[in-house]
Amino acid sequence: MSMTEKQITVIFKALCDENRVKIIRLLKNGERCACELLDEMKLSQPTLSHHMKILCDSGLVVGRKEGKWTHYSVSAEGAEVAIKCISNLTTVTETESKCCCGEE
Repeated sequence: MSMTEKQITVIFKALCDENRVKIIRLLKNGERCACELLDEMKLSQPTLSHHMKILCDSGLVVGRKEGKWTHYSVSAEGAEVAIKCISNLTTVTETESKCCCGEE
């Protein structure tokens, strides 16, 4: 799995806000309606929509429309991509290279 720097930053952007982390924690127990998230989070509807767009764009969360409300849940596939991304990004690979300052 090879991801561009842009794709990686979209995932990290989704995880770098306390409200979005709280939303993911709320969703890990199952699908929640936006109206429930609004009540639980004590956010305005536009603010919640902003956070949900970022979470959905990252692939970590998916939404489905039902009437006038959207129901959100954690995407198992998106979570797996994020896990692999972090693993690939932080796995040290041993390569022989000369130090640019002449030290070995």
